[in-house]
Amino acid sequence: MYIYRAMAIIDVFLACDTAIRNGTLIRRANRRDKEFHFQDWFGARLGELGVAYDAPSRNSYPDFRLVEGAEGYEVKGLAFPGREADFDSNSQTPSGFHNARTIFYLFGRYPKDPDEDQYPVIDMVLCHGDFLNADHEYVHSNKHVKAFGSYGDIKIRDRKMYVVPTPFALTVGTTGQRTLILPGDGVAVDQRVEQVGQLQRAECAEILVGYEFNLKDNSLSPKRVPNPNAGRVHSFRAYRARGAAGPGVSMRAPLAD
Repeated sequence: MYIYRAMAIIDVFLACDTAIRNGTLIRRANRRDKEFHFQDWFGARLGELGVAYDAPSRNSYPDFRLVEGAEGYEVKGLAFPGREADFDSNSQTPSGFHNARTIFYLFGRYPKDPDEDQYPVIDMVLCHGDFLNADHEYVHSNKHVKAFGSYGDIKIRDRKMYVVPTPFALTVGTTGQRTLILPGDGVAVDQRVEQVGQLQRAECAEILVGYEFNLKDNSLSPKRVPNPNAGRVHSFRAYRARGAAGPGVSMRAPLAD
């Protein structure tokens, strides 16, 4: 269990909550801007708080790394209606701890294909990375094999992409709301937020430790082993700004394979 100072995350959550309530719009720089417009919106919230951070880039993880305080924020914008049940992660598997930093994920939904270059944030979930994946040991790495093709000089690169459920798919009661999800232990929150739900995620019976891809029939064969932590429950709490209306938050039934 990693115990961290919660003050920064509470400030960040409330800054985003206030901006959404006040109608602070996302500003799209151009029609091709599909990645950075929501990041820019979030960066402006950190600027309002006077929080120094390393500027995000396409290959950085997490997107925002605070200069003071070992916290990082990965920002995921989701067009609505559209794909919102899961997201692609091609640089790291989600986790609540990376490179000595506590990692938080911000998911914000905004209108799909808006007519204007300014548009609202519909709702958001800011969650600790452990809510998505509690494994802190796995290290992402891209590898390659040689000697493919008729001349034997082609390399095949194993460039993994992870498809991860979003909190909107994992929970009930977050749609249309502004919700913060933190671990149930080791977190000190203050009176500016109030608890609206208790959430639990149990570790699965088996874990994937490898796979084999057959180049002749394009089949993928997973290799699984028993999970030594099978059944271990990870507890979380859902919060909203004190006085905010809205339903309680609970876990949704498990997603189908």
